[in-house]
Amino acid sequence: MKKIVFILLSLPSLAFAGELVHQFSSPAFSGNGYSTHVLTIDQLERQRDKENRDEAQAALDKAEREYKSTNMYKFKNNLESRIYAQLSKQIADSLFGEGSSQADTDWAENTTPFGDTIKWKRESDIIYVEIYDSNGDLASEFQTPVGDFAF
Repeated sequence: MKKIVFILLSLPSLAFAGELVHQFSSPAFSGNGYSTHVLTIDQLERQRDKENRDEAQAALDKAEREYKSTNMYKFKNNLESRIYAQLSKQIADSLFGEGSSQADTDWAENTTPFGDTIKWKRESDIIYVEIYDSNGDLASEFQTPVGDFAF
């Protein structure tokens, strides 16, 4: 047994050692592939931001759909539609009716229950309509030729 140990100790060593070199595996520290690393992180951040915006928009859309499906909202829209229909009939009667007392260039005016003001006038063959919001700011205006309306 002593002979075996002595022989093993006298044999030259077969193991070789090299220099230890430390390298970072992360491209953020090593610099190798850094641009790809930065682009990947940027892409992940953008995807997260887009997902957050999409989720927020989906929540807003859902809340709006739920609001529009309430009976109160439907009632309000129906009533508002009928009021505007009645108002448009009054305007048409004022412009084209038998007893129209409006002079050709005078502005007629009517205020809705919602605070909007509608002004209209007829000059020769053109009808001018202006709609003002409750703050008095011009919200919309249009003109249309009278043409061959059959009233």
